[in-house]
Amino acid sequence: METEFHIHGKLDGLDLQLLSALEVDGRASFSRLGGILGVSDQTVARRFRRLSAEAGLRVVAVRDAERLGQDQWMLRLRCAPDSATVIADALAKRPDTYWIGLGSGGTEIVCMTRPRHPGDHDDLLLGKLPRTPSVVEIRAQQLLHRFYGGPTGWLRKFGALDKEQIAALTPRHDANASPGLTRPAGPARIEPEDEPLLAVLERDGRATYPELQRATGRSESAVKRRLAALLASGAVYIDVEYHSEFLGYPLAAVLWITTAPSAMHAVGQALATHDEIAFASATAGPSHIVVTAVVRGTAGLYAYLSGPLGRLEGVQHVEATPFMRRVKQLTYQHAGR
Repeated sequence: METEFHIHGKLDGLDLQLLSALEVDGRASFSRLGGILGVSDQTVARRFRRLSAEAGLRVVAVRDAERLGQDQWMLRLRCAPDSATVIADALAKRPDTYWIGLGSGGTEIVCMTRPRHPGDHDDLLLGKLPRTPSVVEIRAQQLLHRFYGGPTGWLRKFGALDKEQIAALTPRHDANASPGLTRPAGPARIEPEDEPLLAVLERDGRATYPELQRATGRSESAVKRRLAALLASGAVYIDVEYHSEFLGYPLAAVLWITTAPSAMHAVGQALATHDEIAFASATAGPSHIVVTAVVRGTAGLYAYLSGPLGRLEGVQHVEATPFMRRVKQLTYQHAGR
């Protein structure tokens, strides 16, 4: 029996449950998902195909820069109006960029970068971008501490799954959910020999073990063990991307928040609990915290800025950059993004 949730887009309750379940375990089989959601595996397969075709659903592996001890940066690029789209598309094709959006009437690009190799960040910030004549100004803020986002997805804030369903879906390798399993101290590691495995999973996080075996040349059991180890260490997690407008939330905005230094942590923790917040991190730069808010429209953004955010003690200043268009989430798809 399908449950109805308070969503106002093109999806129904089962669609939201399926998306939420994939957020918990993106590699769960259709039969396992169906058993937990109370529908047949054929129903899950049909819904998955429709969501992929219509709502931009993709399941992909993501390297967790914070767990890997790698720097992450938020870039704000002010561009000539006729060049912002071209520059944003060029940035989107890079493997070290995520969450790219056009804002400020099409004159500003907001972009997150996760350099994979030493020198990548310098090459982008000190080399390519400054040599682009249409880039008028570059602001770079380093992310210092994640309050929300990454492996913790926004969909869980809808409450589409109950605790029993979440527990049944949570992979055994998830150290946060398994009391007997602890992660090793220090940064997680990705070895050079892991690259062929991750190359496949970054295109399709649901790739089968035989597909991973063919891509890596390892035995299926070796692939299973290594993937389980990478997921357990937190070096990699399986994430979902989708068009939030299909849930009735078409507007995303980046909020640059200035706080009293002593209030930064408390404000960040409070922001993580807000339904509108899909990502929140402390930053080094002109603002102290950067968040991504997802709302139903301009009225919803105003209600959030003047309500839950405005009431937070310690918030001194907020600058909002609503996205005119989201160019890239986790992966780059040229058509329609």
